[in-house]
Amino acid sequence: MRKFKTAFILGAGLGTRLRPLTEHCPKPLLPLDGRPVITHAMDHLLQIGIERFIVNTHHCPEIYRQKFPDNRWRGVPIIFRHEPVLLDTAGGLKNIEDLLGDEQTILCYNGDVIADFPLQKLVQYHLQNSPEVTLVLRSTGGPLNVIVDEGGRICDIRGKTQQKGAKACVFTGIYGLETDILRHIEPGKPETVINTFVQRIVEQPGSIMGIVIDEGNWDDIGSPESYRNLVGRRGG
Repeated sequence: MRKFKTAFILGAGLGTRLRPLTEHCPKPLLPLDGRPVITHAMDHLLQIGIERFIVNTHHCPEIYRQKFPDNRWRGVPIIFRHEPVLLDTAGGLKNIEDLLGDEQTILCYNGDVIADFPLQKLVQYHLQNSPEVTLVLRSTGGPLNVIVDEGGRICDIRGKTQQKGAKACVFTGIYGLETDILRHIEPGKPETVINTFVQRIVEQPGSIMGIVIDEGNWDDIGSPESYRNLVGRRGG
């Protein structure tokens, strides 16, 4: 039976919007509850039985080595893949292809996201429906720029296809992905994975799907204000 064994956590961004907080620290390593933000993502992923983490790095990679000197979190191995040239999300995914072996399915998680909603819902939906990608969506909490139809098929992202649908949603930065989609990504090219999703929406309608999970909490620490608000709500 197929399962999610590997989680790819995107940790290579410059965190430009969070400066000066990220001047000497990658955004996913900013403190929250006395430990790095990325460890909250890891704990969330461990709830569905993830067996290893792959984290891409670029800005201040030595800080990752300081925070994870044994390349593990709660006993689960972490593989760090450094990007001397920042590759963005699609390029970052393509850059770990050789680490995936014969794995068909991985879970991707933006390193600046804090969430506690039931990830098992994503797992079940993706494995039952077998799209190339399943995005976790929310009804509120951010830009409503992902359009989904009544069957869960993504019709448009950020207005790039201009296709109509049943509902506008927020993309959480968390998604299940069939590794076969990586063949549509050019190696070594810095590019957002959104472009790949849009390409597949046009070429193969129904290949990119979404599940709305409004339970629990979800935060994107994309700005100093959002980060400080989250720290304040959690008390440290």
